[in-house]
Parts: sequence; C-alpha cells; structure tokens
Amino acid sequence: MSASTTFDFAIIGAGIAGVSLAHALSVLALKQGKSLKIIVLEQESQPGYHATGRSAAMFAPFYGPAPIRALTRASADFFQSPPADFSASPLLSPRGELLIARPDQLPRLEAFVKEMGDSLALKRLSGQALQDLLPFMKPGYACAGVLDESGCDIDVHALLSGFLAQARAQGVEIRTGAGVTGLSRGDSREGNQETSHWRIQTRNAEAPVISARVVVNAAGAWADALGVLAGAETIGLQPKRRSALLVDPPAGQAIGHLPLVIDMDEEFYLKPDAGRLMLSPANEDPEVPCDAQPDELDIAICIDRVQRAFDLPIQRIANKWAGLRSFVADKSPVVGWSQRVEGFFWLAGQGGYGIQSSPALSRYAAALLLGQEPPSDILAEGLVPSDLLPERLTTTT
Repeated sequence: MSASTTFDFAIIGAGIAGVSLAHALSVLALKQGKSLKIIVLEQESQPGYHATGRSAAMFAPFYGPAPIRALTRASADFFQSPPADFSASPLLSPRGELLIARPDQLPRLEAFVKEMGDSLALKRLSGQALQDLLPFMKPGYACAGVLDESGCDIDVHALLSGFLAQARAQGVEIRTGAGVTGLSRGDSREGNQETSHWRIQTRNAEAPVISARVVVNAAGAWADALGVLAGAETIGLQPKRRSALLVDPPAGQAIGHLPLVIDMDEEFYLKPDAGRLMLSPANEDPEVPCDAQPDELDIAICIDRVQRAFDLPIQRIANKWAGLRSFVADKSPVVGWSQRVEGFFWLAGQGGYGIQSSPALSRYAAALLLGQEPPSDILAEGLVPSDLLPERLTTTT
C-alpha cells in the first residue's frame, strides 16, 4: 500500500490479541462483503515475542475469572475444528488439569468445586487414587484433588501462525520493528468529505508515519502507556512477571501422561513439556513493561515449593525464562471503545488467559469494531458485556 493510504484499523501489538483480532476482523468483513484495510504494528522484530511466545498455554475451562471462563468455553469449537488450512497439526492435545490440596487447603478446594457447580465434569481424587496418578508426590502431602479431564495443551506456535497466515491471505499487513512513538488525532479531506483519522508515528524507518481511522490498543504490557500517548483514559493495567524453568523428571519415571498439577492456592504448578517437567512458582511480581527475565529468587522459591510436595531431585536447570501477564484490578479483559478519545479501542488486560480465550475474544471485539451485536454463542456461555467495558474501571487523568 502507498504511504498515503489511510487504514481502516491500525492494531497496535502483534501478540495473540492483536493477531487474532486481525484474523477475526478480516473474516467478519468478508462475510459482510466489506473491503477493509487493516495493519498490525509490532515494536519487536517478530510477532508474539513477549507474553505469547513464553506461554505454557493450556485450554483450561475452569481457569480464571468468570468472563475468561465464558470466553474459553466459547473458544472450544475453534480449537477443536479450526478453519480449513489453518494448521497442519491439531491445536489441542489432551492434558488433564489437577488441583491438589493439602489438609489446610481443603475448605478452599470445596469452595471451588461448589463455585464450578455442574459447569465442568470434575473428578474427585483422594488417598491412593491421588498417589497412583502422581507417584512421585510425597505420601501424605495432598489429601484431595479435583481432576478436569477436558483440559488440553495448546500449540501456541500453530495457533499464532494460523492467525497470521490467514490474516495475511485476507490482505492484512503485519509490520514489525514499528514501535509507536506518537499518536495524534486530526481531520483530513477525502474528495468532498472530511474525515477524522489518527496519525501514528512509528520507529519503522521505511514508513515512519501511517494514518488510520481507528486505533486498536492490543499492546499487552504497554497498553496503558499507549493509552496515555493517545490521551485516553488509563485502566490501571499492572504487568506482572511470572517465571518458569525446565528440569529433568525423576529417573525412570514416565511423565508424558501426567496432568498439569496446580497447587490449590496456586503457589506452584508443574506439567510435562517435551520430556521434561516445566515448573513455575506461579508468581505475580509487579513489573514495568519490559523484556522480562527470570529472577533467581523466583527460581529458588519454585524449587523449594515443588520439592516440599514431590520427590524431585534437581541436578540442573535445562532452561529458565519469564514473561509478563498484565492485569487490571478485577483480572478480566478490557474490551471496548474509549470514553475519552474518539476512534480508540481497548483490547487489553488478558492476563495469563489470552491464548485460551483468543478465538472468542477476537470475534467479540471484531463485532464491536464493526458495529455488530456480540456473537450470540459467546453470550450464551454467560459472558456479560459490561464486565469487559473500560468504563467499569476507575480512570485517572
């Protein structure tokens, strides 16, 4: 496209949120017979560099606040039956999810089961059944657990690549190395009609300035900073660092069949990963937007917590990393039009749930952007649109 092109939508951020939205917008526009010019601007050299590329993503219907659970359920059909030619391999592979509780955590486990009601087929485990499933767990550590056998691993690379490929096939432009440095709102004349648009300054040397009618803020940990740049409200977004590491399993122990194991208070979790065990202290350490790196104290805390529960000698750490999960106060996503600035749309605050909810959340956001009613199948899962609006949050100047 020429330098003078005014895009209909400029999506800031090429993580799973921005890329899935580009895909959903292009698909919905095609169904409506519309021709849209869409660009995705990414500050890094490749899409999915930050949180998306560092996620141990699970399809976990019980994980997260109520809006996330609804969006995850509404995403199930996409994961199980993606569009033709979306991916050469399945997006999901079975991986149960097991919450375990020590005796002092049992009341919280019971409260969780009551909250879930009949929404999930949870299997109760205790005593020998729990020990049989987790043979290297220390005897007597956990007295009860609940297993959700509907959980799955998500192939994050295949998911992101599928969204990218199909969006590009629909004419979406993905521009990397294009961190946004300035946003200003102005008017321009197209023929006899005066229209409002955004002037977006970027670090891209070849095309440093672009024009767009609508800016979508899918900037992940940087979303509040981008909102300030646009003169929009702030949503109180807090990036939080989470660390993880890979270690060898106990000698002679088969682990491929094991579920994701989560402590009831989410003090740690572990899961099989390519023949090793991935461990995390499930930490949520406040952080500034950055290229997050693992903290040595987090790693030490993780090893201590896991070894209190499991007979797991750790001779070496095969790999360690960290990522940022960004939350607002109620830990639900922020999706909707700014109440302060025209043509500015929020798609932020997915926390650690952005990948498992992306198929439904992107369709929901695309419908709002194109002036449509929210998809009925998403609402049927219990999503309350007001729970996602930016105006639900305390804003500051």
